[in-house]
Amino acid sequence: MTAHPHALDEPVVLEKTVVVSWKAPIAYAVFTLLLLLLVLFGSRDASTTFRLSAATDAVKLGDVTVPAVLTGWVTVILLAILSVYSVILVQAKRRVPLWLTVVFAVVFMFGFLTWAAAGSTIPVTGLLFGAVSLAVPLIYGSLAGVIGERVGVVNIAIEGQLLAGAFSAAVVASITRQPWLGLVAAMIAGVLVAFVLAAFSIKYFVDQVIVGVVLNVLVVGLTSFFYSQVLVANAATLNTPPRFDRIPLPLLSDIPIIGPVLFRQTVIVYLMYIAVALVYIGLFHTKWGLRLRAVGEHPQAADTVGIKVNRTRFWNVALAGAIAGLGGTFFTIGSGIAFNKEMTAGAGYIALAAVIFGQWDPIKATLAALLFGFASNLQNTLSVIGSPVPSEFMLMLPYVVTILAVAGFVGKSRAPAASGRPYIKS
Repeated sequence: MTAHPHALDEPVVLEKTVVVSWKAPIAYAVFTLLLLLLVLFGSRDASTTFRLSAATDAVKLGDVTVPAVLTGWVTVILLAILSVYSVILVQAKRRVPLWLTVVFAVVFMFGFLTWAAAGSTIPVTGLLFGAVSLAVPLIYGSLAGVIGERVGVVNIAIEGQLLAGAFSAAVVASITRQPWLGLVAAMIAGVLVAFVLAAFSIKYFVDQVIVGVVLNVLVVGLTSFFYSQVLVANAATLNTPPRFDRIPLPLLSDIPIIGPVLFRQTVIVYLMYIAVALVYIGLFHTKWGLRLRAVGEHPQAADTVGIKVNRTRFWNVALAGAIAGLGGTFFTIGSGIAFNKEMTAGAGYIALAAVIFGQWDPIKATLAALLFGFASNLQNTLSVIGSPVPSEFMLMLPYVVTILAVAGFVGKSRAPAASGRPYIKS
């Protein structure tokens, strides 16, 4: 039997295996069913008003009032359509796009807010402003987490770095009456905590998670001790920090809704905008970022081409500590509040959740932190207006979303390959 003379010249076509995931349609269906149940059994025959402008805004927008019941049914129908569309995409072996998830989330949140605030008024600008404010330390912490894990070190000590920054900023700013010096002191405090993490995890190969947890406990203990023994007795001189004033940016601060939320902030928030941009550009568009990511993904290969792996890890963990320490200033000189025991209240751990949710990307981690800030401020807003939604439900919402993210319902999360693994040069 002879082969066809041109058989060897014909290209071999291999069938492409397409992995079909029903996670997104299932998540869509669950949230659609949840809103349907709320509309069916919890609707109140009232209207919800969304206040888009405050009395001090240069450009004022009128209030938007919608009937709660009708809006609830319309949003349920829209969510059902989006869910069916996601099913069609999966059946056609196509990936559910990110924009569809974003649209679904916006529609669901609008319907939920309309139901939860029936008969009341929601100050949209105040809700968003509070969300950004509460997200500030989370964003700084998530940037520190992204840098640490991208270079191969799990920075569990973000909580300790935030708390050390808050303490140092309060004390130094109180003594000098200069919030800028407090800001510098906070960054130094964050670096010192990071140095300890780097020394034990990089040089002595101690488990990074254990070192981070121990550091958090150590910083909590030290700051609590100094607070009780020193700050309480000398509160007037050591724990009355001045605060950064809000600086409205010309023209930008007058943009409706966006202006008051983003451009009437303190210098700490403006520095946050710059930090997010610099970390993103640095990670993905500079030689520094390329080396950092190489060390976090394949340290052996990085070492082969001449990159000092452990030195790169050490100094980038220190940089992450400085960023987290800067984030700690929000609790004291950023808000004009005296330092108190454990005032960070687990913000460092939420920042780590934002890192995972954001898939180790600074922009996505920032958006995740903003989501957590929004959920936290939403429970405050709903409790003020007397909503029937239990505050405990709103408090657990960010963590539920994080679990869904880690499980892959809103995208796959894969940590850098060498994250958490010490590098021992052979």
